[in-house]
Amino acid sequence: MKEGTVKFFNETKGFGFVKETSSGQEYFVHVSGLVDQIRENDSITFELKEGKKGLNAVNVRVAN
Repeated sequence: MKEGTVKFFNETKGFGFVKETSSGQEYFVHVSGLVDQIRENDSITFELKEGKKGLNAVNVRVAN
């Protein structure tokens, strides 16, 4: 699992972006890839999966 922070998430549209802590890379996240509800600045863990336009964050969970 990778660790990161929610940079932006639009609940109405169901998508946003997360930033990986170690690399600083940003990844797209869709509501379908969420395990927990997320908000901006939440600390999270996630996995990456190849999507139509590159890597997407999936299995996104709020870090304990």
